[in-house]
Amino acid sequence: MSHDVVGRAAAVRTAVLEAARRVGRDAAAIRIIAVTKTFPPAAVQAALNAGIEDIGENYVQEARAKRAAADGDTVWHLIGGLQRNKVRAAVATFDWIHTVDAAPLAAALDAEAARSGRRLAVLIQVNVAGETQKRGVAPEGVETLAGEVLRMAGLRLEGLMTVPPAGASRTHFQTLRQVRERAATRLGVELPHLSMGMSDDFAVAVEEGATMLRLGRALFGPRGRRPWREG
Repeated sequence: MSHDVVGRAAAVRTAVLEAARRVGRDAAAIRIIAVTKTFPPAAVQAALNAGIEDIGENYVQEARAKRAAADGDTVWHLIGGLQRNKVRAAVATFDWIHTVDAAPLAAALDAEAARSGRRLAVLIQVNVAGETQKRGVAPEGVETLAGEVLRMAGLRLEGLMTVPPAGASRTHFQTLRQVRERAATRLGVELPHLSMGMSDDFAVAVEEGATMLRLGRALFGPRGRRPWREG
C-alpha cells in the first residue's frame, strides 16, 4: 500500500500545484488531508510515508484505534458528523473538528476542551445547497453561529467546511467562499480556512480557494468490498 500511496500523493500534489498556478495561488498554503475512513491502520502509516501528516476520519472510534497505532507526527481531523455523546472522546482524539453545525454542539465541545486544558480548532459546516440529507448550518445562519463560537474560550474558529452536491461543486465552492468573506468582514475576524474538495473535485476546489482538501480514493484507491472496522 505504501508505495502506491507515495505515487498517488505525488500525482495529487502535481494537480494541486497546477490548479493553484492557474489562479495565482501558493500551493504551499493548501493542506492535503488523507481520509482513511474504512481503510486499515496501515493507511495512516502509508500517508505518513508519503509526507502527508494530516489524517481525516469520519468516526471517533475508528480514529481512536488508528491514532493509537500511528507511528509519527500526525494532525487528526474529524470530518464526519459528531453526536453530543461522543464529544469527550472526540476532543481527546482530534486536533480539528470540521463539522460544528449548531450552538449546543459548539458549547459541548467548548466545555470539554476547557476541561481538558485545550483550545480546539474548529470549522463550521455549511449546507450550501440546503440538502435535507446533509448536516450543516444554512449560509444565512453562519454569522450567528460564528459569533457564538467566537465567544467560546475553548474553541478557535478557523473557517468553514462544506460537502457540495455531486456535479455542482464549483458553484457551491464559490458560495462557501462568499459566505466566509461576508462573515469575516461583518464579524471583524479572520476565517482563514475553507475545507472543501474531495477526490473528484479537488482541483476545482483549489481554484475556488480551498485551503484543506479531504482526499480518500485519490490517495488510497477504491475501497474494498469488506472495509476495515475497528475491533
